[in-house]
Amino acid sequence: MTPSAAAPVAPGPARAYLRLLVAGFRQQSAYLAAAVGGLVANATFGFLKAAILLATLAAAGGTLGGYDTGTMLAYVWLSQAMLGLVNVYGRDVLAERIRSGDIAVDFLRPLDLQLAGLATFLGSRLFTLLPRGLPTLTVGLLTTGMALPRGVWPYLLGTLSVLLAMTLSYLCVYALSMSALWLVEIRGLQVAYMVVASFCCGLYIPVGLFPGWLETLARITPFPSTLMTPVEILSGYAAGMDALRLVAVQVLWISVVAAGGHLLTRAGRRHLEVQGG
Repeated sequence: MTPSAAAPVAPGPARAYLRLLVAGFRQQSAYLAAAVGGLVANATFGFLKAAILLATLAAAGGTLGGYDTGTMLAYVWLSQAMLGLVNVYGRDVLAERIRSGDIAVDFLRPLDLQLAGLATFLGSRLFTLLPRGLPTLTVGLLTTGMALPRGVWPYLLGTLSVLLAMTLSYLCVYALSMSALWLVEIRGLQVAYMVVASFCCGLYIPVGLFPGWLETLARITPFPSTLMTPVEILSGYAAGMDALRLVAVQVLWISVVAAGGHLLTRAGRRHLEVQGG
């Protein structure tokens, strides 16, 4: 075979990021029991959340904020299924590596730290689809009357939105973790992040049911794009141009937060001082 006819070979950095993605997948597969425990917790809280929200819906006359019984159940089970895919809790190993000084080793590696962490994160979270995410959704499908859209397009766009949500959730936590280069101890910030992000992303109730001023406040943050957006698309609550607009907002937030993380990384390299040995 002549060189020109040879199969294309991925460049070195691309192969490295792919290997990190695979490594993240394999690493997470070692915690199968934890994933099964997560499935049980997701299903249990899914039933509790469904009961509370359906009671609220019934008290409102059967519809509330554009949600009926079917779309509300779809929101419940899709959001529960995505819990293992996104990071709305603010914790990441990077912050601990900064605190311990191990980040100096990471800075010496010939890879972009943000992209390397993202690849590992995506690999680990994609594994959770198998023992946790898809089974949680199956429980909802088999036991409740959740409504899902017809046709292929909502699922194709929804899949893209899920990947964008995963990416954005990591990038937000990465930027938070990088602040440890200046603050060292950020557990207080992580708790505050968890409270704000988990509420504003629509984890407890749909963002569309917030009071007007609170919904506006939530939607000017990146957090709805980390959970609520893919749920709205996959459930059919947002369709057509509204769905495309939501995906465009996700892409915009990814660009902004990734740029912020890059700037923090560059500044952190100059700021870092590691003592001891």
